[in-house]
Amino acid sequence: MQRSGRVSEVFLAFLRLGVTSFGGPVAHLGYFRDDLVVRRKWMDDRAYADLVALCQFLPGPASSQVGFAMGLQRAGILGALAAFVAFTLPSAVLLVAFAGGASLLGGPIAAGVLSGLQIVAVAIVAQAVWGMARTLTPDAPRAGLAVAGLALALLLPGAPGQLGALAVGVLGGLLLLGAAPEPFAPALPAFGVPRGVAVTCLVLFAGGLGGLPILAAVTGSADVSLVDAFFRSGALVFGGGHVVLPLLQAGVVETGWVSPEAFLSGYGAAQAVPGPLFTFSAYLGALSSVGPGGIAGAALALAAIFAPGYLVLVAVLPFWDAVRDRPRVRAAMRGAGAAVVGILGAALYTPVFTTAVTSAGAFLLAVVGFVLLTAFRVPAWAVVLVGAAGGVVLALT
Repeated sequence: MQRSGRVSEVFLAFLRLGVTSFGGPVAHLGYFRDDLVVRRKWMDDRAYADLVALCQFLPGPASSQVGFAMGLQRAGILGALAAFVAFTLPSAVLLVAFAGGASLLGGPIAAGVLSGLQIVAVAIVAQAVWGMARTLTPDAPRAGLAVAGLALALLLPGAPGQLGALAVGVLGGLLLLGAAPEPFAPALPAFGVPRGVAVTCLVLFAGGLGGLPILAAVTGSADVSLVDAFFRSGALVFGGGHVVLPLLQAGVVETGWVSPEAFLSGYGAAQAVPGPLFTFSAYLGALSSVGPGGIAGAALALAAIFAPGYLVLVAVLPFWDAVRDRPRVRAAMRGAGAAVVGILGAALYTPVFTTAVTSAGAFLLAVVGFVLLTAFRVPAWAVVLVGAAGGVVLALT
């Protein structure tokens, strides 16, 4: 398949996202849409919503999987790896530095910056919801499916609500939209993954999940035990982000590898850095009493926790390429796209809005950020700087 971009282009785009994408996985999807869909036009909103819906169905860090797939579509497997490294490395480096004793948090100015970045996430997610709703819910049936998805995601927090919302969207799309042609439906970009590669990735995913515990028990290797714990955490979580924390706690705290106090301190630091929350694993790997520790332990833990989500994504993509243009599948995905709007809307309320907007000043800063993004077309990274400065002002007044 002919790729339309360069690996260096993908790397630089995701590196900028990696140092500016604060606010968690839902906010990341907003940053991706603003930079890669709206500004760079790597794909359109319908294709982006389809990809988001697919990644929500799969285990692993959904926003990072979306970025990996966009890099793959843009510049092949090297583009996918470039997207992963560039988006992940900034936060991983900061958290490893924190594990080594660098104090990244503390004091009113640092607290104000953190608060401002959380407030900016409100504006970013609100812009994503608004923009995607205009494209993906243009009629009453899809607006209704978005509201149903919103309700389910709010009433059933976490992965059950998200998966339930997507299931309702798919079913609603089949029942309500199956006979309606999609006007001006664009040709969706293919990912070009050979089926042999997909099967290999599926075997590696299953082998890692089932074989690593056996290998760790047979060999007694501390390094294999570390990889097993983080691979299992990445393979068994749906939705990513905060959902992985109980699995990580069971893997490294209950086993005595990392103290509860160090675990909580690292989790606090992870809230202050951009990029995916899964990079918390780098901090834990660096501190773990099992495995090599330090930078080597961080690299092992980081690779192990991301690997299963990427393996299962690549395993699914060629079959996704083969079926997604069929009319019934397109109807189902139009319904799922509407449900994605509802899921993002629910996340806009909680945890994004309820966590960040705790005062009139915070609400005003969120509105300013939203207006800058939508009316003045200010780039997201610049709004991040405005939010950080506004957070400091609020903290000092």
